[in-house]
Amino acid sequence: NRVALICHPHPLYGGTMRNKVTHMLEKAFRDMGAHTIRFNFRGVGESDGVFDDGVGESEDLMAVYEWAKTTMPHCKFWLAGFSFGSYVALRAVRDIEPEQFVTVAPPVERYDYTELDPPDCPWLVIQGDEDDVVSPRAVYEYVEQQKPKPQLVTMKAGHFFHRRLLDLKGAIKNGILRQVNND
Repeated sequence: NRVALICHPHPLYGGTMRNKVTHMLEKAFRDMGAHTIRFNFRGVGESDGVFDDGVGESEDLMAVYEWAKTTMPHCKFWLAGFSFGSYVALRAVRDIEPEQFVTVAPPVERYDYTELDPPDCPWLVIQGDEDDVVSPRAVYEYVEQQKPKPQLVTMKAGHFFHRRLLDLKGAIKNGILRQVNND
């Protein structure tokens, strides 16, 4: 059994667990048989607290992970994040040690990704080549510098994958299946 933890985009720009890309991550993982957990970071929706630039949000993720681990002790974990959520997920990836890691449109120019260690598991990066929020070129360069290199999937899409959400779901599933079949 697997549990997929899904981190949402930037709270100060309207990001919540109800975001459409976050929802597509959840649908893809559910289609693959995983239990899924989406949650709001501090200060979002009904959650207490205030935005903490990724630090407190990583603590939020770890609290959800610890709860899930206690509730479902025999499950393996998958971890995913969209935009700001991918930064939060990468901050916690070494503590969670997921079986699969997925980042969609990671904002590598806005946060210091170089200070963070890459995961020790298969890593899928999905980037829209028409993204006007996150620089596609910066993401491609970041992926090239990683060892081992994550699997990069590029799509003809903007940051929020408008009119491409079902394609995004397919890309997530196909990317993970490719990694599973290569093991």
